[in-house]
Amino acid sequence: MNTLESEMQARKTKTKKKQGEQKEVVHLRRTIGILPATSFIIGTMVGSGIFIAPKGVLMYSGSVGLSLLVWMLPAVASYVSLAFGRYVVEPFFTPCVAPLVLIKLVSILGVSFVVAINCWSVNMASRTQIILTFIKTFALVLIIVPGAMALARGETDNFQNGFEVDTAKLDMLPLAFYNGLYAYGHWFHLNCVTEEVINPNRNIPLAISLSVVTVTVLYVMVNVAYYSVMTPSELLVSDAVAVTFANKALQSLSPVIPILVALSCVGAVNGGLFGASRMLFVGAREGHWPALFSMIHIRRHTPLPAVPLLYPLMVIMIITGEISKLIRFVSFPRWFFISLTTLGMLIHRYHYPLHPRPFKVPLVIAVTFTIVCFFIVGLSLYSDPWNTGLSCVLMLTGIPVYYMTIHRFRLPTRWRRVYNNCSKQLQIFFEVIQQEVQTY
Repeated sequence: MNTLESEMQARKTKTKKKQGEQKEVVHLRRTIGILPATSFIIGTMVGSGIFIAPKGVLMYSGSVGLSLLVWMLPAVASYVSLAFGRYVVEPFFTPCVAPLVLIKLVSILGVSFVVAINCWSVNMASRTQIILTFIKTFALVLIIVPGAMALARGETDNFQNGFEVDTAKLDMLPLAFYNGLYAYGHWFHLNCVTEEVINPNRNIPLAISLSVVTVTVLYVMVNVAYYSVMTPSELLVSDAVAVTFANKALQSLSPVIPILVALSCVGAVNGGLFGASRMLFVGAREGHWPALFSMIHIRRHTPLPAVPLLYPLMVIMIITGEISKLIRFVSFPRWFFISLTTLGMLIHRYHYPLHPRPFKVPLVIAVTFTIVCFFIVGLSLYSDPWNTGLSCVLMLTGIPVYYMTIHRFRLPTRWRRVYNNCSKQLQIFFEVIQQEVQTY
């Protein structure tokens, strides 16, 4: 009997030891369930866009009715950060203009905070996203309610002749869509963290469906609320639409709105950085980027080198950029590559029809979406050649990076030695190693 008990005890000890060893193995863990996944998408989509973009949509669409149509038809971090800085600083200087230097400084502090969270813990970043998603949803509801009350009182003057398009121009519509799509941005970022989603075959399509429907309904209702209280001319002269709305419709709560919008921006930056760092992580793992960025911290289990990589670029764009220009500057490459991605998906689907697909989009939706994306991108080349040209130049900077990583064996021996030594020292500094379990 004692022998049997000893054997059972030994087996339990061995099992616990094995479980402990697996727990200590360095890899990305599946910790994102349906609520964090949905919060991740909603919290990333609902950033500064709905509080800023209505001005650009109205300006380039030319009418109230057409602008609402743009908001119903669509279903990066630096311009969201600038919006964060603007909404934090402007209330302290109203009615005067807030200093641009202070706005940018606060924006950089906000970005630094988000980078630190994502470096520290995946769970902390996930919980932060959930909390901020509930806060920003409350902010949208706070705008919708007085708008609905105004409509109930019969204040519908701004909707009369809503589709008069005397000022609308076809070549300006892509810029209207860019402003609207900016507010819907990041809906695809959950795909970048598939390895960390629990039961991704079920939770990813479910989270995307719930999020896009919820956000679309909220956005249309918020824009209706804006137009029920503000005239188109008032909206066009406002740099912070939500603040102008609050000053007219929520005077007693107007100091709260900028705080809620600022927190909404933090949530968008947090979600965007979370997803973008995973793209860099996977790119490095596939050999398209230095191997250092495919490594994981030995204790925190975060892709530590990939997270702060975006930080210097965001800071530079915050310092040199302005929100409306950054929206147009970033939108072209984003939607150009989305167009290429969906086109590639269609080609792959044609050539490999029997490949297993855990979930797939109806063909008519995929084809329509691809055509619309290419149309918007192509027409924007004509309507805004300057920012589009700068975006193309930025994309071309990837060529030397490609040759320095993919074809680094062609570099001189001395350069490769320096490259390898720097990578080694950075690996020691960050305390990171390659993941020890295949999670893909």
